[in-house]
Amino acid sequence: MQLPDDRLLVIAGPCLVESRDIAMRTAEHVKRVVDELPVFWVFKGSYRKANRTSAGAFQGIGDIEALEILREVARTFDIPVLTDIHTDAEAALAADYVDVLQIPAFLSRQTSLLEAAAATGKVVNIKKAQFMAPEDVVKAAAKVVQAGNDHVWLTERGTSFGYHDLVVDFRGLVTMRQSGFPVIFDATHSVQQPSAGASSGGRPEFIPALARAAAAVGIDGL
Repeated sequence: MQLPDDRLLVIAGPCLVESRDIAMRTAEHVKRVVDELPVFWVFKGSYRKANRTSAGAFQGIGDIEALEILREVARTFDIPVLTDIHTDAEAALAADYVDVLQIPAFLSRQTSLLEAAAATGKVVNIKKAQFMAPEDVVKAAAKVVQAGNDHVWLTERGTSFGYHDLVVDFRGLVTMRQSGFPVIFDATHSVQQPSAGASSGGRPEFIPALARAAAAVGIDGL
């Protein structure tokens, strides 16, 4: 999938596919918005959330059911779709349904997972781990390229600042773009406050300011 040079990539959708109704209504709403803007939209929805803070947190409605919903969204709205994968086996499974495989931040150094994603031939979006320097996520991208797939995106999602907070070092966007890979800024997860009790908290009021700052620095997507 080739990103257009004249439009900003926007990845938008529910964090997790919770039901067909929610996914379709979300896609309908986002489509109405993006149709009025010069952007290239990719629908995002995790079919399973394997990295919840608490063991009892909701992880999904079932892999195949959620993946079928993602496929329906793609066909109904004629858009690419993106989902997370967490194990090597999930790469081939999800690749039958979606256009972009996303590597979660905490798994972004897992060589076998990166290689499994690369083997599908799909676009691989690597989220930079909260503990990772910007130049190190480029090394993760190199693993995908060395496995025979140069369709790689890099996503900044904040850096750990103490135990329960994140900050964004905008110099990292410059470093990541120097690699030649498209760079995306995840404005929502960058304001997350991890493990705030039984779940993650956050400061969503800062999302617009951080998104504008990233755009000023220079990015390929949000």
